[in-house]
Amino acid sequence: MTQPVSRTPTDAELLSTLSELGREVTSVLDLGDLLEKIPQLIARLTSFSAFSVYLLDQHKKELSVAYSVGYPEEVARTLRLRVGQGVVGAAVEEGRPILVNDIRLEPRYMGPLRNMCSQLAVPMRRKGKVIGALNLLNEKPGAFTNQDETLLRQFAAHVAVAIENARLFRSERQYIDTLETLAEIGHEMSSILDLDVLLTRIASLTKRLIDYRTFGILLLNEQTQVLEMKLAVRYGEEGTAKNIKLGEGLVGWAAVHKEAVLVADVSQDPRYLNLVPDARSELVIPMLIKDRCIGVFDLESPELSAFTKEHKELLTLLASQAAVAIENARLYEEVRRNEERIEKELRFAQRVQAALLPTGPPTRLKAADVAGRFAPAHELGGDLHDFLSPEPNSLVVAVGDVSGKGAPAALYGAFAAELVRSRTMRRRYTPDRFSVSGVLQSMNTILHERQLEEYYCTLCYAFFDFKRRDVTFSNSGLPYPIHCSQHDCGQIELPGVPLGSFPGVTYDEVKVSMKAGDVFVFCTDGVFEAMNGAGKEFGARQVTQIVRETRTQSARAIVDAIFDAVIEFRGGIAQNDDMTAVAVKITA
Repeated sequence: MTQPVSRTPTDAELLSTLSELGREVTSVLDLGDLLEKIPQLIARLTSFSAFSVYLLDQHKKELSVAYSVGYPEEVARTLRLRVGQGVVGAAVEEGRPILVNDIRLEPRYMGPLRNMCSQLAVPMRRKGKVIGALNLLNEKPGAFTNQDETLLRQFAAHVAVAIENARLFRSERQYIDTLETLAEIGHEMSSILDLDVLLTRIASLTKRLIDYRTFGILLLNEQTQVLEMKLAVRYGEEGTAKNIKLGEGLVGWAAVHKEAVLVADVSQDPRYLNLVPDARSELVIPMLIKDRCIGVFDLESPELSAFTKEHKELLTLLASQAAVAIENARLYEEVRRNEERIEKELRFAQRVQAALLPTGPPTRLKAADVAGRFAPAHELGGDLHDFLSPEPNSLVVAVGDVSGKGAPAALYGAFAAELVRSRTMRRRYTPDRFSVSGVLQSMNTILHERQLEEYYCTLCYAFFDFKRRDVTFSNSGLPYPIHCSQHDCGQIELPGVPLGSFPGVTYDEVKVSMKAGDVFVFCTDGVFEAMNGAGKEFGARQVTQIVRETRTQSARAIVDAIFDAVIEFRGGIAQNDDMTAVAVKITA
């Protein structure tokens, strides 16, 4: 029990104290520390014998004690009030403080502390919504005054802001932890090449993110256009496998439209197929590689509104990683299955690699003309390139070269390309933590952890901001990109250590202004180091000259001119390295 002050403070002193307490309470970002600090601060305004902070569960319309002083531990842990129940519930329902001078005469009092005589319950409001209440109790009748009510009402407004800030801080911290968990999951999934083992592991890893009741992985059979249940889990046990035609039910709809489906009450959705009798809510996430759906995650729960938008966002990221892992596992399984069919498998891998490469620029891109061309030295190549638009008025161009050639380099390149995509698209959810160099640093960490010492990847990553009219580059050992404007044409010097070679590497950034008519060209080693019969390299000077001469033409014409010149330069000499060239011409 706090001790009363010896001198009654003046109104000015109380207002000054209230202002100071408001600053103190809003400066605490840890929710636990904040709840503990609240009664300490209130004690500077008035005396009390017991205190509690109630927080409101908006869905259940139920109040629970988040922190208390003077309550038995078990009581504080289990006490629940409905909105409107008791003095505290009434204050929350009515949205106003309730002052009780004699609890013995108050029929609404339901508190466990029967030795108390006075009560002051003050709702906490934030942006017009009540989020909980402060509850003060005193053993003396008439212990609280109208002035206490006024001061606590103003202090409760500060507390509401502080609680919301602390919740946002905790949510952000949890989100960061979840992203790190996603990265760990992605690492683990990418190392599993047996498809059955991989699917079982995906179900187990998903449980770390969402506590599901029923979980299924359905993969699309492109020949029959049927989503085949490859794994079904119910309460942690194997469930019944059921296939679904493409387009049918929530699962089929998500696969056809390539969109996640979040349904709070399946009984209200006409698309729902009643395959799980006690299901009340459902979340379906398509697994996409580029614009191709290879299957879906299907989660169901017997509770209404069991899944949230945050669950949808997290599983979308996980599904992206799982799709790459599943594709890699399928490729490996096919190659391992029969050595006599290597040629057929190589042709299949070529189709997959072609499908992973961009067919053109993002559809909403209007300020630039973009083109790329890739020619492997053998059946499969280790070069990669992609065009992405993580947000309006932006374009990301990534061009990379994996050491080595053939199937291993192609698989490594597919993984590296998906890392580029997943880390680029995170900008949509966490733009304040995105940086061009940070993408390369994250990729370097992940690729180095693969422990494939004989493989590494050089990559140039460029972020075009058409609103700010500039482009930011970061490079990890790819030949310097070329910038050609009306007045000048040359390479942008930006060295860097290849990805996957060493841990803890940092990368520099270079920002360049851009104007309409400017051309930016990216090439892999296969272009610059192409050799003729005399053993002479094609070289950066010739590439730069070609760009200078063709800068007024389309991006496709620029890329084709580079390839044509290299092929002519080689003469009859066979191509000894993968070749990739990408051109970006600013049109507006």
